[in-house]
Amino acid sequence: MIKCYPFNLLFVNIALICLDVVLAFIAFFQLCRIHLRNQRVGWTRQKVLHLMIGSSNCGYFIYFLCMVVATCKRWLCWSNVCGFVLMALPKILFLAAFLLLLSFWADLCHQANDEEDGDEENSSRKPLLETSKTKVIVLNVLLIIAFAAIIRIEQKNPSDSLVFARVYIDFLATLVLLMGVALGCYGFLLFSKLRRVRSEKASSEMRKVVGLVVVSVLCFTSSSLIALFTDVLLFHHWNPEKINGIKAPILLILHHVLGSSVPFAFGLWFMRELPAPSTSNRQVQPRAITFISYGPAGRHHHQYWPTSTSLEKQVSRTSPN
Repeated sequence: MIKCYPFNLLFVNIALICLDVVLAFIAFFQLCRIHLRNQRVGWTRQKVLHLMIGSSNCGYFIYFLCMVVATCKRWLCWSNVCGFVLMALPKILFLAAFLLLLSFWADLCHQANDEEDGDEENSSRKPLLETSKTKVIVLNVLLIIAFAAIIRIEQKNPSDSLVFARVYIDFLATLVLLMGVALGCYGFLLFSKLRRVRSEKASSEMRKVVGLVVVSVLCFTSSSLIALFTDVLLFHHWNPEKINGIKAPILLILHHVLGSSVPFAFGLWFMRELPAPSTSNRQVQPRAITFISYGPAGRHHHQYWPTSTSLEKQVSRTSPN
């Protein structure tokens, strides 16, 4: 295995595989705990986010593992369609996870305007960014299919397929960069609302908001710049036997750790609290934390969201008990 793959890249791949396995295990383990804690509630945003985090890390695990196996076994499709698809799919799940978080923050930040519109309008209102989030994910999936088909057609001309892969990577990096900016803006707005409330819960939520905003902006910006100005995401097009030095392994580590592992790890840490257990004697009222809602993902009645007429009530519902 070492003879057909550079030792430095092999070591980096093994390290990243182990990191992805750990994060995927934590995400799925926490998902099971949340489900067993409150089985009467369906798929909540919190559960969906854990599922996306676990699935994305599983995708990266498969990608890095196949990168080594495909090189040593000389898979013909790896440098074309297979490598491109396995590289792109985990990033789509990553984007979907943080768009889900962004949509929830947007809901919280715009509640004041919703309150003025009346209860009737709020009860039928769809969550802000919900449609946009779906469109972005569908667009990315369609782009993956389109670019994969083009790369497949142009596989006889490696330079053309490389150009198409480069275009998609630049597009995806730009989306991640914009998402980091959006998280920073909505995080600042949410922080401003919580700052007006003097309570222990508000202080705790403010620290969480600031922490995740700083991590998201720094990590998303760094990883996007690496993707835009280097070829780190085109590893499946390279011949690892011709890669010398430490530049490529370092870029791969920085891009993956900053662009995926660190944001996922912080998200899992901040969402480690469990929802209140369900009981058979009363209907469970969904609760929300700053990062994700405990309520059903498909229901958005007015009573389930923190009311903006009282900031104290808002803070009491943005943290678990």
